[in-house]
Amino acid sequence: MSLIANVFVAFVALLHVGFFVLESLLWTKPAGRRVFGLTAEKAQDSAALAANQGVYNLFVAAGLIWGLVAHDGAFAIKVFFLSFVVIAGIVGAMTAKRSILFVQGLPGAVALLLVVFTQR
Repeated sequence: MSLIANVFVAFVALLHVGFFVLESLLWTKPAGRRVFGLTAEKAQDSAALAANQGVYNLFVAAGLIWGLVAHDGAFAIKVFFLSFVVIAGIVGAMTAKRSILFVQGLPGAVALLLVVFTQR
């Protein structure tokens, strides 16, 4: 697997760890509310949903890291989890905020294309 593809996969994994922190730990804090444009009341009302969403992002990051360290099936693992990232980016752009396509979907798509086209 190409080094550059793995760098992009690692970058996407780090993004998802960051999403976990924002959604699960900082959602009701000033920094989290500022990132998502939430009032204190709206953040508090949706905190449980955001925490759950953050955990899913952490699992995606874990899957991508698994793909980076796996010897057997690394290609399939990366494609599997990067496909989730791209689909989630598209759905997020359609249902929540258009910028999700660029913040989440685009890095995932670039990493996915690099993984697929650098496979030996």
